[in-house]
Amino acid sequence: MKWPTILFFTLSLMLVYSCSRRQPSYANYSDYPVYTGEDLGVSVVDGKTNFVLWAPTAEKVQLQIYDNGESGYPEQNIAMTRDAKTGVFRASVPDELYGKYYTYRILKDKKWLPDTPGIWAKAVGVNGNRGAIIRMRDTDPEGWDKDLRPPLKNFTDIILYEMHYRDFSIDSTSGIKNRGKFLALTEKGTVNPEGLKTGIDHLKELGITHVHLLPSFDFGSIDETKLYENKYNWGYDPKNYNVPEGSYSTDPYTPETRIREMKKMVQALHENGIRVIMDVVYNHTYVTDGSNFNLTVPGYYYRHNPDGSYSDASYCGNETASEREMMRQYIIQSALYWIKEYHIDGFRFDLMGIHDLETMNILRDSLNRIDPTIFVYGEGWTAGPSPYPQELRAMKTNATQMPGIAVFNDDVRDAVKGSFKKDENRGFATGMSGLEESVKFGIVAATQHPQINYGKINYSTAPYALQPAQSINYVSSHDDLCLVDKLTVSTPENTPVEDLLRYDKLAQTIIFTSQGVPFMFNGEEVFRSKKLVHNSFESPDSINQINWMNKSVYYDLFDYYKSLIALRKNHPAFRMATTGAIQSGLRFVEHLPENVIAYTLNGKTAGDAWDEIFVAFNGNGIPCKISVPGGGWTIVCRDGKIDESGLGKISETEMIIPKSSAIILKR
Repeated sequence: MKWPTILFFTLSLMLVYSCSRRQPSYANYSDYPVYTGEDLGVSVVDGKTNFVLWAPTAEKVQLQIYDNGESGYPEQNIAMTRDAKTGVFRASVPDELYGKYYTYRILKDKKWLPDTPGIWAKAVGVNGNRGAIIRMRDTDPEGWDKDLRPPLKNFTDIILYEMHYRDFSIDSTSGIKNRGKFLALTEKGTVNPEGLKTGIDHLKELGITHVHLLPSFDFGSIDETKLYENKYNWGYDPKNYNVPEGSYSTDPYTPETRIREMKKMVQALHENGIRVIMDVVYNHTYVTDGSNFNLTVPGYYYRHNPDGSYSDASYCGNETASEREMMRQYIIQSALYWIKEYHIDGFRFDLMGIHDLETMNILRDSLNRIDPTIFVYGEGWTAGPSPYPQELRAMKTNATQMPGIAVFNDDVRDAVKGSFKKDENRGFATGMSGLEESVKFGIVAATQHPQINYGKINYSTAPYALQPAQSINYVSSHDDLCLVDKLTVSTPENTPVEDLLRYDKLAQTIIFTSQGVPFMFNGEEVFRSKKLVHNSFESPDSINQINWMNKSVYYDLFDYYKSLIALRKNHPAFRMATTGAIQSGLRFVEHLPENVIAYTLNGKTAGDAWDEIFVAFNGNGIPCKISVPGGGWTIVCRDGKIDESGLGKISETEMIIPKSSAIILKR
């Protein structure tokens, strides 16, 4: 070989080597390669531990193996190999590294980014800074392979109960041993100081069908090494999406513990006939530049303003870009992982209006292939403006384009209790007139009904639910003032507790007898207050905890909620499954006094044991006389009391509804 040929060959090799190390260049995020393999993350197969990471813009990726989940230097540093076509880096260690921990270091723009466990970690060390390698099957509680979802026929049979682990169990009056932990919901036989049921026995006694658990994934706002500080947070601060939160476990340092204990909780709820809804927050991350998304593929997973800055429809500093293929894939695979590994029964999407419609519909289709009774619902709005077109996002107004996915009905919420925008705003239940159409809109579950004037609805101008199961009807949740506090601040200062209880019962009677899916906030059944704090996301337990002595003090209210739930479960006329059934089976009474609503339900066509049902709500602070169609009615609900066997008979065609209350009749 001649010297010129040797020189050319050498320079060519150097150029190839240089190009293999150079950062890949893409014109925009849509040019990034898409990887459809199912092996991202860590797996142990045939005596080898395999690591697969999608990082198309990385110049180099270094895998670091540790003996400790929190501190210390790596015991191995391994250069990962890049596949230029897919943007995937791989490394394989010829050993089963169970009990070890790992992080990735990514070189971008000739700078090493901080360590990250990546976005696919399924187990982590304390505070979630290092991924953990474990045998997942070792986290299964005894009998896990026989765990089954409680039966569910229709989504309209669902009764949702939103709760936070600490709210529900942290107070000493709960009688619970594992207070504030996953295991709190596994303890049977817990009672308050007067012997009334608390914990999971209370939930079963109340009769709800689904618990909606506030964020249970690993979030960043609680330091798991300082749990003695007893800090509180709702948890809308995602760090590791596919790992349970360590502060809810009895040992955040041992990776298997949080996983096993969450599974035990799900198993216990299933054994008690209760399904589990997981609150998911794929719309933003706790931090932006330091998130696992940005430490892996900087910028890709987020939306940006035209000037390149991060857009912020979440009002938490960023918003994710679900329309990008790898983010879409991540959301769907993450949700499916929780379904398969933890037996979760559904999802509540935080700020679902940030996500694109296509992603949500693909997720719904994917869940249907596993179990069509898995329930999905979310907030059909954003906290701020987004650069992604509104008509392409999962907004409440676009619910007709998301069949099988429900949205929160804030129209009926604010109509019943008063607008969240001003404390003093009253609602139908506290005597404000002019809100009747918005309440009726909730009664028909935001569907099309010939007797609704859609020009008089709170926030909407048209029905947005194709079917009634798409409307989540509620009066309060963890956000803003809880029901008791809203009733307190929107009525005169010296309003008697007896009147507040009237308003409370009326408000919830509207919700639990409406078509659609009813939703309640934990503790409302025992007159829970958060001491007038609107946004208690990091308030101490003294603000957020349920005082279980309230069940003794307000047992009549608890018994009323329990009876309302039983009434709904016993009578399918209150939970018709189709819009057509509501249109033909529910008729509003016309020509009523101001701030009075009444309607009839055709029990026969709904398959109910009662042939006909008459429901009336008096939102006035005085009794009102109304006409009753025909005669021969039996009273089952009147003046804050419910008895399905009957509270008396009505033979007249007129009757008096007591102030601020509901009437339900049967025949």
